[in-house]
Amino acid sequence: MTSPASPPPAASPDSPSAPAPSGPSLSPSPADEHVPLGRLAPLALQHVLAMVAAPVSTVFLTATALRLPPASTASLLSAVLVLCGAGSLLQSLGVWKFGARLPFVMLPGGAAAALFLQIARDHGPAVASGSVLLAAALLFAVLPLYARVVRLFPPLVMGVTVLLIGISMVKVAAQLVTGPSGTAAPRAVLLAAVTVAATVLAHLVLRGVWRRTAVLIGMAVGTLVAVATGLGTFTPAAGSGFSLPDLFPYGTPEFDPLAALPLLVFSLTTLAEITGQTVLSSETAGRTPDPGRDVPKVARADALVSLVGALFGTSLMVTSSENIGIGRLTGVRSRYVTAAAGALLVVAGLLSPLSRLVAGLPPAVVGGSALVVYAVIAVMGVEMLARAELGERSNSLVAALALAAGLLPLLAPALYNGFPGWVRTVAGSGVVAGTLAAVLLHALFTTSRRDNGVAAATRPGPGGRRRGAT
Repeated sequence: MTSPASPPPAASPDSPSAPAPSGPSLSPSPADEHVPLGRLAPLALQHVLAMVAAPVSTVFLTATALRLPPASTASLLSAVLVLCGAGSLLQSLGVWKFGARLPFVMLPGGAAAALFLQIARDHGPAVASGSVLLAAALLFAVLPLYARVVRLFPPLVMGVTVLLIGISMVKVAAQLVTGPSGTAAPRAVLLAAVTVAATVLAHLVLRGVWRRTAVLIGMAVGTLVAVATGLGTFTPAAGSGFSLPDLFPYGTPEFDPLAALPLLVFSLTTLAEITGQTVLSSETAGRTPDPGRDVPKVARADALVSLVGALFGTSLMVTSSENIGIGRLTGVRSRYVTAAAGALLVVAGLLSPLSRLVAGLPPAVVGGSALVVYAVIAVMGVEMLARAELGERSNSLVAALALAAGLLPLLAPALYNGFPGWVRTVAGSGVVAGTLAAVLLHALFTTSRRDNGVAAATRPGPGGRRRGAT
């Protein structure tokens, strides 16, 4: 459906059958509106402020979990910001079959980063980088089968997957606070609590685009408290001017398909998410949604930027529609605004002082912010499950059994220690085990309901005729 506040949708400019404007009565869709430079810069800056918390928090979570030195953290942040900017430019402007020319921005996927860290922790960061390359290549490969693959991941399956990712990453975020020993010092817990409290307060007090910076504000407050009270230290990396991110920061990527399974499964689930976001963005921008045409373009851009990102140590990059709220708030839904935001992000990523300044945040502050970010991901999973009609008995049973399969490795990490390595890799990953269980059980119950429906329709009625016969 089209948003009631939107003008009638116009034909997509990259559609070969789109008619050319023939008179003053035809106007471009809001997505193709050219914004004057005087308004373009502040509007683009709003988008940057709304989205920058995700890459910053993801990078510091990754750097702290992998115990990267400040210089490597700064390089990783630089890479992520540049890739976010390049991806936003590609999605907004479109090049050949890459990018849907919609007002999209690109972010490091929070759930994907969680899986990246899980692989890095179990098999090493070089294997994690190789897994990103495999997952991006898989996304390219399945696009011709898009319509069939996306049916495997309805809200029921997606909800289980996202909920398990959130729960597993809350555990990892807690480990950032405790440190390698597993026992947290009281000052680290206090500092993490201050960060969470500042984030919540900023979310309560601020409005509009500034509310979206609550995570960044929480990090800033936590760092200031750490420095002022001695609860932590703030040590920015040395350096100045412009710098390029480091290539292969973890060494040459290594390929292990079994270890990569969590990201491989996740890359397939993103097709369902991309579909919903593309439809939403199209409706908001005043275009008639056309998933068959636009979703593969969005997915190709995601896969391409992810392939490049793996070379610089990042996880999968994903297109996001979270900035749609800013378009609704300002009334400007032009893809040229998100393209300008992408350009700002590229410049920010190449500004070495910025990356190096934020590379010195205390680990407990990062842990506190990560608790908020990944708890929100878990709640997103709950919201998806709420749309899955759990009142239907078979759906509730699928969700229950899939969650049990996914939670067992988290609650009993030694459960599969006596099994062969490939079993431990598959069943020992809560996300993979839960997702595969959800896909298989959902397919089983769906087939069973379909067969029962056919049997009921063909069963003879009281008069000897088949039900439904005339």
